[in-house]
Amino acid sequence: MTNSSHSPAEHHCESPDCGCGNVDVSAALRVVVITLSDTRTIENDPSGDRIVALLKDVGHELAERIVITDDPDPLRESIQAFVADDSVDAIITTGGTGIAPRDLAVDVIEDLLEVSLPGFGEHFRAVSIQEIGPKAMLSRATAGRIGRVVVFALPGSTGAVTTAMNHCVLPIIRHASALVKA
Repeated sequence: MTNSSHSPAEHHCESPDCGCGNVDVSAALRVVVITLSDTRTIENDPSGDRIVALLKDVGHELAERIVITDDPDPLRESIQAFVADDSVDAIITTGGTGIAPRDLAVDVIEDLLEVSLPGFGEHFRAVSIQEIGPKAMLSRATAGRIGRVVVFALPGSTGAVTTAMNHCVLPIIRHASALVKA
């Protein structure tokens, strides 16, 4: 059976026993975590720490973790280098998803995406609005595919990262990665 012949219900699986025969949704993924900040370092990055901890809690591997300035060129170059690395399955960024003048992560990432997942940002904002109210609408969190790598752009606050990881990223990351590699 090819992926194109899966029923819509099969594409909503979240566990290895979902019956979606062609995709391995149990494999550990190699994930890159990129923090965008003009003030953070690896030693002082609670949102990056949270992403790494949550990934490891469910059995994923950290391929690499970097902190770069909130500038378009270093982000673009970093993402392109990681996408070119066949051992990388996913990239998660934190920071730069708001509306401040320096928040350019979404603009860079959306320019690189070959396939966008608008439902990711929509779901994140729907969940977040229940937690923080209308301020959730100020987030431009997004996700999609570049080559054979899934990319998730999350806000910079640790609370928003926790919400995004638990409600949006972790439930789909294995399945999304398997689909882009199929």
